[in-house]
Amino acid sequence: MKLLLLAAIFGLSAAQYDPHFKDGRTAIVHLFEWRWEDIALECERYLAPNGFGGVQISPPSENIVLDHPWRAWYQRYQPVSYNLCSRSGTEAELRDMVQRCNNVGVNIYADVVINHMCGAGGGEGRHSACGSYFNAHKEDFPEVPYSSWDFNDGKCRTSNGEIQNYNDIFQVRDCRLVGLLDLDVEKDYVREKIAEYMNRLIDIGLAGFRVDACKHMWPGDLQAVFHRLHNLSGQWFPSNARPLIYQEVIDLGGEPIKSSEYFDLGRVTEFKYSAKLGTVIRKWNGEKMAYLKNWGEGWGFMPNDRSLVFVDNHDNQRGHGAGGSSVLTFWDPRMYKMAVGFMLAHPYGLTRVMSSFRWDRYFENGKDKNDWMGPPSYPDGTTKPVPINPDTTCGDNWVCEHRWRQIRNMVIFRNVVNGQPFSNWWDNGNNQVAFGRGNRGFIIFNNDDWILDVTLNTGLAGGTYCDIISGQEEAGRCTGRQVYVGSDGKANFRISNTEEDPFIAIHADSKL
Repeated sequence: MKLLLLAAIFGLSAAQYDPHFKDGRTAIVHLFEWRWEDIALECERYLAPNGFGGVQISPPSENIVLDHPWRAWYQRYQPVSYNLCSRSGTEAELRDMVQRCNNVGVNIYADVVINHMCGAGGGEGRHSACGSYFNAHKEDFPEVPYSSWDFNDGKCRTSNGEIQNYNDIFQVRDCRLVGLLDLDVEKDYVREKIAEYMNRLIDIGLAGFRVDACKHMWPGDLQAVFHRLHNLSGQWFPSNARPLIYQEVIDLGGEPIKSSEYFDLGRVTEFKYSAKLGTVIRKWNGEKMAYLKNWGEGWGFMPNDRSLVFVDNHDNQRGHGAGGSSVLTFWDPRMYKMAVGFMLAHPYGLTRVMSSFRWDRYFENGKDKNDWMGPPSYPDGTTKPVPINPDTTCGDNWVCEHRWRQIRNMVIFRNVVNGQPFSNWWDNGNNQVAFGRGNRGFIIFNNDDWILDVTLNTGLAGGTYCDIISGQEEAGRCTGRQVYVGSDGKANFRISNTEEDPFIAIHADSKL
């Protein structure tokens, strides 16, 4: 009987690695802090037509509203209830968005905060996204409801209830993370309340979850929660489909808690990917793109089928989380596009593209004092809509990296080459590299300080192809440069080191 139970649990968790993409799509975009109404529009007008597989949304649960600092982005990570209202919109708007995105084949994955509630200094009152009452001092959250019995205070053995030593796994999992009230997920009641929240989202039509702060929860407690989750809605997903789970576990090495402890529960965010790729593209510490030949598991990353990867995320683009100053972001657009292009061309991992907003950076002693700033907002703190410019970029300080031609076209590239092997690697021993994806795609980079001029085997059929980085095919013509592939599969590539985008990508569907 025990073996049967373990088999049943493993069977459920084993299905939680599948993103359930539709129509051959392969990538998720994180529309960080977007309103539900804008996400619904984006699914219909842009994401579906351009082959995006899904959207990660900001936490949909009701959060504290912060005045100091004013409406900080991280208030979304301080829940006070599991009501489905936030500055992204109402529950009705969330439901409408999920339905409209599903109807055009774009899945929705929610960022869920289940390790904790708001900060211990959150006060008492109705300063919350929906006006719900709470008392952080007394650990009273009647809208759930949670009381002081549902938190880990009695388990934490530090002097102030905070994590003081990350080499002590009991502190990391039983004490407060930066003052946030730590839920006792060992309690069956707490597990049930968390599962009720997640199941409500599943029943609305979500395809899965990014689970925040998993490193701060015991894997056995998470397994008990995930085991309670419903199958996905049969309206949009196959029968008995399980939600995708990808867990935030920051593991750069050097600490006792390992990402591998969470592999049996679902995918895990591979933070080493972000940190290492940034170091290579920046050419720091003697790193070269030639070393990327065995990128992925060969670099000590987690198994391919357990990983979720990204060039940057909402934390580390602000210097939070993990990765440090090597992490590439939209602030360094030339290198950033190369890094995202490499990620989307390479077969390793489930890929997530970032879509950000700008803020007024102010550095003192190398530290951005404004890294707390929330999304573009009106004076009352209400999030502004995302305006679309005539050239299809975004306005009002919404960056929308996913709408950059180079990144959008590489999302399509990834779809076209899906399932094809990594092939035809070439490098010059330095920072000029190229590789193919079977007979469906080929990409080449010049990250050196001199011109690249080389003839290589692409693996593609003979013909003329449109480079999807410098342009794209429109009405049978290429708006960028063209690449001629001979009958032997070889093509000449010339890329100046001074070009805005010093890389070229072609694929089977870009053949003219």
